[in-house]
Amino acid sequence: MLRRKPTRLELKLDDIEEFESVRKELESRRKQRDEAEAAAGGEEAAAAIGALGTEHKSREQLINDRIGYKAQPKAGGRTAHFGTFEF
Repeated sequence: MLRRKPTRLELKLDDIEEFESVRKELESRRKQRDEAEAAAGGEEAAAAIGALGTEHKSREQLINDRIGYKAQPKAGGRTAHFGTFEF
């Protein structure tokens, strides 16, 4: 494998200024997003408290409603135990 001399990188004033401007822009976007999420989170919490006050649902039922799960009753009877020796 051929060896070569290390490349020298120089940091210029323009590069530093560009980095600072991009970093400030990203921080301002992050702050705006965090503020929007905090405001939306407060509204959701108030709605959840209001829902709990009007309907007394179990925690499991609230989770099932949120994810859209609808419990199906299990099939009972002897056909469910076919192949086993439970009589």
